Amino acid sequence: MPDAHSFLLFLAAGLALNFTPGPDMLYVAARSASEGRSAGVASALGIGAGTLFHITVVALGLAALLRAVPVAYLVLRIVGAIYLIYLGVRAFRSGSALSLQHVEPAPLSVVFRQGVITNVLNPKVALFFLAFLPQFVDPGRGNPVVQIVVLGLVFDFTGTLVNLGVAFGASGAASRLREADRARAVLQKVTGALFIGLGLRLAFAGRK
Repeated sequence: MPDAHSFLLFLAAGLALNFTPGPDMLYVAARSASEGRSAGVASALGIGAGTLFHITVVALGLAALLRAVPVAYLVLRIVGAIYLIYLGVRAFRSGSALSLQHVEPAPLSVVFRQGVITNVLNPKVALFFLAFLPQFVDPGRGNPVVQIVVLGLVFDFTGTLVNLGVAFGASGAASRLREADRARAVLQKVTGALFIGLGLRLAFAGRK
C-alpha cells in the first residue's frame, strides 16, 4: 500500500472530486428532488456499483500490461500525470454551471440500473480511473492489483457517502445545487488546483 503521505494525498484529491458537483451527483439530486429519498439512495448505490466495474477493469488491465511490458508502468504514470494536469486546467478554467437533469419517474430497480449504466458507459470515468489510481500504486509495497482495488474501493466508498448525503438532503440539496453557483465554482477551482499540483508532483518528483 502507499505510504501515509501518499494515501492522505489520495484522500484529499478524491474527496475534492467527490464533493464537486458533477453528472453523477446531479443525477442523484434530480432523482431525490422528483421522486424522493428512496430514489436518490437507489441512484447513489447504482453509481457506486457502476464504479466497481471501472475498478475491476483498471486492476486487471494494469496487471496484464505489467506482465506484457514492464516499462509500461512508467509510461502509464507519465501519461496519467499529464491527463490529471489537463483535467485540473480544464476544471480550474471552467466557468460553466451544471444544471439538474430531467428524469422520468421509474421503479427503484430501474433507477438503480440506470445509475449503474450511466456510470459504466461514461468513458470519462474510465479514463479518470486509468489516470488516477495507478499514480498512487507502488510496486515495491505489494501487489499492484491489490493496491488498485483497495484504493478504488476507498474512492468509491467516499463518493457513495457523498451521493447518499445528497439523496438524504432530497429536494433541499437539489435546490442548493441549483443556486450555489459561487460555492460550486470554488469547489471546481480547488479540485482543478489539486489535480494540477498532483500531476506536476507525479511528473517531476519521481518515486521515493
